[in-house]
Amino acid sequence: MNPRSTQSPRPAASRAWPWAAAGGVVLAAVLVAFRAPLAAWLWPASPIDRLLAEGAQALAEGRLDRSDGSGARQKFEAALALDGDRAQAREGLAAVGQAALEQAAAAIERRQWERAHTALALAESLQVPRAELDRVRARLRQAEAAATDLDQLRLQVELAMAADDPDVALPLLARWLALVPEDTAALEAREDALGILLQRAGQALQGKDLAMAAHWIALARRYDPGHVDLPRAQAELAQAVATLVTHAGRALDQGRLLDAAADVQVLRQAVPGEREVVDLGLRTQQALLARAAALAADYEFDAAAQVLERARLLDPNAPAVQQALAALEEDRQDRRRALTRTGRAATAQLEPLLRELDLALERGDWITPPGASAYDRLRAAQGLAADDPRVRAAAARLHAQAAVCVEQGLLGNRLRKAQECLEAWQAVAPRDPQLRPVRARLAQRWAALAEEKLRAGDLEATARALAATRGLDPATAGLDDLEQRLARARAAGR
Repeated sequence: MNPRSTQSPRPAASRAWPWAAAGGVVLAAVLVAFRAPLAAWLWPASPIDRLLAEGAQALAEGRLDRSDGSGARQKFEAALALDGDRAQAREGLAAVGQAALEQAAAAIERRQWERAHTALALAESLQVPRAELDRVRARLRQAEAAATDLDQLRLQVELAMAADDPDVALPLLARWLALVPEDTAALEAREDALGILLQRAGQALQGKDLAMAAHWIALARRYDPGHVDLPRAQAELAQAVATLVTHAGRALDQGRLLDAAADVQVLRQAVPGEREVVDLGLRTQQALLARAAALAADYEFDAAAQVLERARLLDPNAPAVQQALAALEEDRQDRRRALTRTGRAATAQLEPLLRELDLALERGDWITPPGASAYDRLRAAQGLAADDPRVRAAAARLHAQAAVCVEQGLLGNRLRKAQECLEAWQAVAPRDPQLRPVRARLAQRWAALAEEKLRAGDLEATARALAATRGLDPATAGLDDLEQRLARARAAGR
């Protein structure tokens, strides 16, 4: 019998243990080598922990404050925004403040004044202990003063003040006072310079130059917010702004859009962020866009372009203005194409229309009868060829003859004829500045006629004359009194 056959076989576990031990060693090595990635995979860091770690790294590298958000301050503030109770974030910000003080001190040693000021501003914003901040700031002031030729600085201030130039003197004085805060000569010179600024502001207000007045007042406030004369100057500016706002609003309500736009432009230069001014500017712009659209509909493209230019000056980036300008140009192109397509046909139709217009003028048919009046013929001709020189000449002829007709009607006391001619005048030239005084004169004549008819007891004629007066000019003197007398006369006749 084979001796080996008498031995019992080795268990499987006893044969496998060397391999298990080797695997354990390999696994342990993998865990040691990749413990950080595995930990990040199994237990991912929270956004706050990541921000805190990035803040600590930035602090260690001296990147205290960065506009792109990579500075230690920005990282710790972001962590604090996510969790206001996180002590590590507050401690990190305090450490940034201390590091800023250290950077300021190092900059002072290297005579890097601007960098020192920047670091101190950061430390102050992070509320480092006041005593420490004042100590470093005093060191900076002493170091700057020692490195600055104060006599030369004083001479520059004196020269600027002798030249009556506070714009140059004030920055120099600010530097002087930063180095020697209680210097009496510097304080007195600053007082004189600010006095000149506020005097200029007052002169600008008297000259209705609100933008310049606002500039001088803002400059004075920047250098001394507590100046004794500043409240009075600000109050005068506020009053001038309120007055111009009222004037602009009234012009807008009365349809004097260009006047309103000019006022708004001045207001925006003086007080650009004022809510009332912004709203007024939007209303004015909308009214200008509506006016331009109406002009374009009447083929008055040049006039529409002028109105849109005024709207663009109010706000060059307004989408509505850009769209209106594009639409106007498209309307121009459409009109040109239409005229090109129908040029000969339009010319053939134009001649008889212009002849009929002249015949209507000879008959005195200014507005009536409908369809055959001079005005209707002009509108038809403009619809065919608004830019044709003959059509423009006909419009000017109708305008001039209508104005003459109104004067003749007033001279001959033929008020109905004058009224009809005035309507034609207004229809063909609605923006003529001479219309307003002529309307007022005709309204006064109608009011005088109403007085005459009332005294004669002709109440219906009185009522018609009063209606014509009110339609022309509701502000006519004595109109309300005449209407009350008419009402009493009617009541007495019942």
